[in-house]
Amino acid sequence: MNGFFKVPVPVNEPVLNYAPGSNERKELKAALAEARSKEIDVPMFIGSEEVRTGVKVKMSPPHDHQHTLGYFHAGDATHVKQAIDAALAAKNNWENLPWEQRAAIFLKAADLIAGPYRAKLNAATMLGQSKNAFQAEIDSACEIIDFLRFNVAFMSQIYNDQPQSAKGIWNRIEYRPLEGFVFALTPFNFTAIAGNLPTSAAMMGNVVVWKPANTQVYSANVLMEIFKEAGVPDGVINLVYVDGPVAGDVIFNHPDFAGIHFTGSTGVFQNIWKTIGNNIHKYKSYPRIVGETGGKDFIVVHKTAKIDETVTAIVRGAFEFQGQKCSAASRVYVPSNLWQAIKEKLIATVKEFKMGPTEDFSNFINAVIDERSFDKIVNYIEGTKKDAQTEIIVGGGYDKSKGYFIEPTIVVTKNPKSTTMCEEIFGPVLTLYVYDENQFEETLHLVNSTSEYALTGAIIAQDRYAIDLATRILRNAAGNFYINDKPTGAVVGQQPFGGARASGTNDKAGAMVNLLRWVSMRTIKETFVAPTNYPYPFLAND
Repeated sequence: MNGFFKVPVPVNEPVLNYAPGSNERKELKAALAEARSKEIDVPMFIGSEEVRTGVKVKMSPPHDHQHTLGYFHAGDATHVKQAIDAALAAKNNWENLPWEQRAAIFLKAADLIAGPYRAKLNAATMLGQSKNAFQAEIDSACEIIDFLRFNVAFMSQIYNDQPQSAKGIWNRIEYRPLEGFVFALTPFNFTAIAGNLPTSAAMMGNVVVWKPANTQVYSANVLMEIFKEAGVPDGVINLVYVDGPVAGDVIFNHPDFAGIHFTGSTGVFQNIWKTIGNNIHKYKSYPRIVGETGGKDFIVVHKTAKIDETVTAIVRGAFEFQGQKCSAASRVYVPSNLWQAIKEKLIATVKEFKMGPTEDFSNFINAVIDERSFDKIVNYIEGTKKDAQTEIIVGGGYDKSKGYFIEPTIVVTKNPKSTTMCEEIFGPVLTLYVYDENQFEETLHLVNSTSEYALTGAIIAQDRYAIDLATRILRNAAGNFYINDKPTGAVVGQQPFGGARASGTNDKAGAMVNLLRWVSMRTIKETFVAPTNYPYPFLAND
């Protein structure tokens, strides 16, 4: 086929509101009821095979851990090796498929999610990860749709970026897939991230071994169903459920390991980086290392901030999805002149929250992901109760008898370097520090130096000089910086997402720069009429 094909111009997927009486609400409730009514058997997907090992792991809603959604079949090192072999076997055909054919597959996947699979994927996210309807909609519908559509557009722009040519010469750039396979290691908290990490690499002609978090397998299985229906060939994306260290031991010792696309904890990512460095002599090429890790995300409130806007930004930024977003606000700096008004409204607002299962659409707060996370967060809460410099002003309760429920908790500290101001908690715990309203600039330097992370942050102010000062001083404190808004909710194509320092490599998801990490450029120079003799003019005698 000859032609310079243009892909559809991407537009962000509209967020459905799930209001009472709406069709989307009825469809989603029906999908939830159907999913809860049966137990499913989830295999691994390796090449053309659905692999069932008989080693079954139970899947349950975090908000109702006695209920069984189904079981997935856990694998071992043998299955990782099989996945690598299947990926490499598929590599030649996939990377030589015309780019527009790859584009069509992922555009179809986006349309499948936007249409017939929307309710099913949202329901899987709501049940498997305990997200309410809105949080599921902006994640497992809109964001993954946007990733697929915008990445196709970015892909075409990359291929279209070609060098200039001098007279008698034609220069070209070929954007080759990496030489080997890519490992996608994905987290529990966003179905969209779980889908984007393998597909962004695959879209550029790479083959992928994908290992999701065990607590996200339920929705990962639906994603794989969608990818298959969209036409992703066997072996291009191989989905395995294997313990991280077991998978890593095989993958990071394989000579064809070409890159890792990672979202997860800082400690795991740093260990992966060390392992790759120690094994660098084993690889055919230097692996691409792309990772987004943790955050200790901040909101700085200026003395000119408006109370209602401030409180809304704080509670949404801190407590949506129970604070389990990499971008969630977990430390807030409040000026002394506004403290009393903000405190009163914060307490009143948090007490309005309803907490419970996701199937009840009136619940703003749901459960944290699992017992391990629950216990970790509870330890932080109990630690604050023993600290003479901290006070819990609202929340602090928890109960895991039926689901892993933790009340949204706000801690006020007199120590700006206290444990909960510095360490990532990844739960519904927010710490506030009240600063002298006349010490704004000093407080900005404090914010910049408190945490090892630099993922997201926000300034809330009406004073434009204050906004400018904060933007300059906090330049390296956040990869995504928000003015008069919460530090969460980055939209693909509008706010490319990622942070630096200990928060990752800042290869922004939702931007062209991320896709460039999954190609290796080859420059081709063709000379039409080549020289026929070696001497240059300067060699001639005077």
